[in-house]
Amino acid sequence: MYYVYILTNKSNKVMYIGITNDLQRRLYEHKNELVDGFTKKYHIHKLVYYESHKYVKEAILREKKLKGLLRIRKNELVETMNPEWIDLSDKLFPNVFT
Repeated sequence: MYYVYILTNKSNKVMYIGITNDLQRRLYEHKNELVDGFTKKYHIHKLVYYESHKYVKEAILREKKLKGLLRIRKNELVETMNPEWIDLSDKLFPNVFT
């Protein structure tokens, strides 16, 4: 399984869209700032949206499509799953990140 996901920072001002085959591991890396880069620089730790795909090519195409959307469309997408913009990682993986 492959996951396309959207993270944001505490104030929901900065977004990051990524892809992974292990969502729990990847969230751990983001939340603990283990990899230098955009998410570490802007403290982007909050999972606000995700979707799963069976095939990697499908996930890559979806990631590219989401990255090309206007910010307002990305916000609308997040709100279809998560209207309150809460951190979904706590619901997906209870007691892992707290």
